Amino acid sequence: MNRSKIVICPDLDYAKERVPEQLDAPIVKTFFTDEFKVDDTAAVTREAYIAEEVTKAIVLAASAYNIYAQNALLKLLEEPPRNIMFVVISRSKNGLLPTIRSRLQMEVLPVEKPAVDLGIDIGRLDLEAIFTFVKTHRNAKRETLKALIEKLLEETLLVHRIRLREKQLDYFENALELADLNARADALLLHLMLEIYEAKAGRS
Repeated sequence: MNRSKIVICPDLDYAKERVPEQLDAPIVKTFFTDEFKVDDTAAVTREAYIAEEVTKAIVLAASAYNIYAQNALLKLLEEPPRNIMFVVISRSKNGLLPTIRSRLQMEVLPVEKPAVDLGIDIGRLDLEAIFTFVKTHRNAKRETLKALIEKLLEETLLVHRIRLREKQLDYFENALELADLNARADALLLHLMLEIYEAKAGRS
């Protein structure tokens, strides 16, 4: 029985961390790259034909899968060697050829957002509170940083009813994109907090 599958997850880094730990396989080999090319297919094929007495999972993850590489993988995915299962991680199913999608089961891995407590009262915002907040969260990792940005926006708009201009709303959207690129938390949070402070003070 072919246990190979496709995992769709918009956050590749999250999927690369979670998927290997969730697999029921004694041996897990990973092939992570920005663009999966024909050379990568050759390396995967060599690994697949190293015989094992127990199940070996070969996990592929890439921002993009070259069409020629996918075609080269097709036969291997369809009829894997004994005790070999493949897991292909992609941000979107559209990044994979229909021939690949039709041969493997597909599942979606939702991204678990960390619960965050802002620890600040936006209704009583002042500069001292802003700098304390930024200092507290200056080393926030990507997912926590994104959760903080989303929570800030939610509290500003829905809880405290502070109006933000379209340009200020764009700052939040851009901040989320930059957080995905591992931008510095302190710089992003300081900028957003100062925009909220300005809007709250009625200077927007």
